[in-house]
Amino acid sequence: MLNRRHIRIKVMQSVYALLLSKDNDLDKEVKFLYLNINKLYELYVLQLNLLIEIQKLVKIRFKISKKNRVTTIDNEAGYINLIENKLIIVLARNSALTEITANKNWNNWTNAIAYVQLIWTEILESEIFKNYSAIDKPTFNQDKLFTLDIYKQIIAPNNKLFDYFESENIGWIDDIPFVNTIISKELSKLQEGKGFILEDLYKNEEDRFFVKELFQKIVLNHTDYDTIIDEQTPNWEFDRIASIDLILIKMAITEFLKFPSIPTKVTINEYLELAKDYSSDKSSFFINGVLDKLLKKYKKEEKINKIGRGLL
Repeated sequence: MLNRRHIRIKVMQSVYALLLSKDNDLDKEVKFLYLNINKLYELYVLQLNLLIEIQKLVKIRFKISKKNRVTTIDNEAGYINLIENKLIIVLARNSALTEITANKNWNNWTNAIAYVQLIWTEILESEIFKNYSAIDKPTFNQDKLFTLDIYKQIIAPNNKLFDYFESENIGWIDDIPFVNTIISKELSKLQEGKGFILEDLYKNEEDRFFVKELFQKIVLNHTDYDTIIDEQTPNWEFDRIASIDLILIKMAITEFLKFPSIPTKVTINEYLELAKDYSSDKSSFFINGVLDKLLKKYKKEEKINKIGRGLL
């Protein structure tokens, strides 16, 4: 699930927080970094559960309408289609999702039912639901198309839902687009007769190790990197270089020197992209210039030792 780009974002944020707080307890900060990444997984579980909670809400509303002669449903066919939505039923029956939700107590929708109702109201009033309601006994693929449409067009871009997530965890601001992309891809891949596979947080143990190694190596060497960067930017007053720019350069230097399996081109491209997203418009040009000079210097000094072909 978690890719290297998002790992770098999390490490960047933690390095920034550590340097700002001037806290020297590295072990504590590593634990906090892992906790922050685990919160991303909680968001992933919450968004999957939101679809299940919407289906539950519709079932309750439908039962009430049948018992109460006063309450009527104008679009009964649409309610039935959603209640019997085969893709959402696959999610609801996923034992891994059910287990982690219960064990971690990651179903905040019980305490935030107003947001489930809000999303349901938007679905109910949408053209997507109107078209879905006109289908007599939808196939699995039709159920999937409907679920994807409401996820991409109603749930993912919902500002009120975004505000709720931000109030729950400020770190989720950067995680929401990533999680929504992951879930959209997973739902689109689901096939009839196949179960839903809940993604693991890390693709492998190497990625989990990369989190700690990258963070620690940056923090332990950051004062030495200050000197190196200062030498490469004679026309800049060091204290006027943006903090995020400095951190991104230090992260790149760390990958140049300490991670033999990561190609230098990959490192440069990754941090230039992060600079575009998290710093000023001109930062990527500045960072590219500094990294280009450093790479030439390190190659000349034979400090770049990459494993495998084409990694320089």
